Amino acid sequence: MLRFLLLGILPVSAFAAPVDLLVGSYTEPGAPGIYTFRFDPAQGRIESLPWQSIRLDNPSWLVVSPDQRQVYAVNENGPGYADPVGRVTRLELDGKHRLTLREQVSSLSDEPTHASLAADGRHLFVANYAVQSDPGGLLAVLPLDAQHRLQPAIQVSSYQASGSNRERQASAHVHAAVVAPDGRHVLVADLGGDRVHAYRYDPQAARPLRTAEPAFVQLPAGSGPRHLAFDRSGRHAYLTLEMTGQVALLDYADGRLSLREISALSEPGFTGAQGAGAIHLSADGRWLYAVNRGEDNHIAVFAVDAGSGRLQPVQRRAVGRQAREFTFSPDGRFLLVATQGENRIDVVARDPATGLLGDTVQQVALPAPSYLQFLAN
Repeated sequence: MLRFLLLGILPVSAFAAPVDLLVGSYTEPGAPGIYTFRFDPAQGRIESLPWQSIRLDNPSWLVVSPDQRQVYAVNENGPGYADPVGRVTRLELDGKHRLTLREQVSSLSDEPTHASLAADGRHLFVANYAVQSDPGGLLAVLPLDAQHRLQPAIQVSSYQASGSNRERQASAHVHAAVVAPDGRHVLVADLGGDRVHAYRYDPQAARPLRTAEPAFVQLPAGSGPRHLAFDRSGRHAYLTLEMTGQVALLDYADGRLSLREISALSEPGFTGAQGAGAIHLSADGRWLYAVNRGEDNHIAVFAVDAGSGRLQPVQRRAVGRQAREFTFSPDGRFLLVATQGENRIDVVARDPATGLLGDTVQQVALPAPSYLQFLAN
């Protein structure tokens, strides 16, 4: 009887089945690129060795289709890499999460760093960062056929750099292309131009994206917008400003973004190099997490006001060098961090009730991880 009473008070996560964790990375000689690990949500531990790996050049960002049958990987290639051409690759995912490489197409510029899938599944929007000014940062629109296969790009958009920072903003650097919650708009963050550009999406048109009105929201000079995350209401968006180490709160309605306020990710008086990066909300929408890299290397945690979307800082938690991305475990009890600069994945305890991050539970060695996503059982 005691055994059953004890079982009754244990958390549900204690009985959760292992889940698969998909990892994208930057590749070195001999490093595969894409990995699949088993993760135990009860203990918060990753099996030390992946059960699957796929050889692919620099699959730094992955897009998994909603039905978990397709994975689209951007190949962040460019000058100096083994493959100097930016590409996008499709992989098929079967019911047991086994991956099979399929076709590959050009991204039409260098170093594609981000992509998102249209809500109707008919187009992939690819952000080409492009370190060099030639060909420069571009947004590319790739159609998908009825079998979800990648087709050559049918539309590209280029942008004017701000030049506010002569070293980093001499040309456009498109860092993200995000589909709005309404499914009818695409927002494109250009670090080189200090703008987020807005488009209306028409899947029937020969050029499916047309400039919205207004065409963009202007961010502070030299701020360098990077990644964008929407809240559950779809009325507020949060944008990391990479070069100034900040997060911007924007109001959103029908393709229009308007800047409301900006919060710092670093402590007051911090004078080191900034590097705001990955940003995500918890599943319940109560907490916002954002990475600041550079010489800060912390994750900032904010409480989110459900009505106004305003942020209240609650914690700054140190992480390893150059934390590229992070994700939450399915039950929200752990935060997994792709710590690129340390060549590892960190598993950090998290309290879903308070949003606070705790101790590091595990560290798993892996060359330059850059993207993490759990797959549903």
